[in-house]
Amino acid sequence: MALNNPYNTTPLRNETAVGAAAQLLLLVLLGTAIDLGPAGWLTGLAFAVVTWAVLTRALSRSWLVSFGAANRVTLARATLVGGVTALVADSFESPTPVTALVALTAVALILDAVDGQVARRTGTSSSLGARFDMEVDAVLILVLSIYVATSLGPWVLLIGAMRYVFVAAARVLPWLNGQLPPSTARKTVAALQGVLLLVVGADVLPYPLAFSAALLALTLLSWSFARDIRWLWRTRDSRTG
Repeated sequence: MALNNPYNTTPLRNETAVGAAAQLLLLVLLGTAIDLGPAGWLTGLAFAVVTWAVLTRALSRSWLVSFGAANRVTLARATLVGGVTALVADSFESPTPVTALVALTAVALILDAVDGQVARRTGTSSSLGARFDMEVDAVLILVLSIYVATSLGPWVLLIGAMRYVFVAAARVLPWLNGQLPPSTARKTVAALQGVLLLVVGADVLPYPLAFSAALLALTLLSWSFARDIRWLWRTRDSRTG
C-alpha cells in the first residue's frame, strides 16, 4: 500500500502546500494592514508559487521521509522573506511601511539562527535542508540590497548579487563547485549581511553611517568570497585528481 511506502512524498507535498497557504495568509494580513498595492501582491504571489514549485520538486528528488522540524522553521522563514519581498516591491509605488519591513526581517534573521540548531539537536540535518536554508538567506539579502540601493545607490546591489554571480561563474568554471571546508568566518560574514542591511533599511542612521554600514557589508562579503575562491583555486588539482 502507498501508506507503507517509506518514500511516499504526499506528506512532504502537504508541508509545502501549508507553506504556500501561510504565504497567502501573510499577504492578506499585509494587504489589510497597509493596503498592499498591485506590485506587492503580484510579487508576493509569484514568490509563493515559485517557492512551492521549487521546494516540491526538490523534495520529490530527495530521500527524505519526513520534512522535519528544522525545515519547517526554514519554511516559516521563507514565508517571512516572501512578505519582505512583497513590501520591497510595493515600496516602488507607495511609501514603505518601515516598521512592518523591519519586523518581518528581524524575525526572519532570528529564525536563521534557529533552524540549524534544531536540525543538529534532532539529528535531521540534510543536504536539502542546508540548501533550502542557504537559498532563503540569499533571497533575503538580495531583496534587502534592492531596498537599500534605492537610497544609497545601485552599488549596494553587489551585496545581493554576489552569490548569484558566483553560482553563474561556477557553471563556466567547474572548479568553483568544490566543497568548501566549514568556516566560522564565512558564517559570521553571511549573518552580518542581513543585520547590517536591516539597520540601514530601518532608516535610523544618518546618511554617512548608513553608507559606511552598507560599505562594510560589501567589503566583508567581498573578502569572504575572495578567500573561498582562493582556496578553491589552490586545491583544484587535488580535488580533480
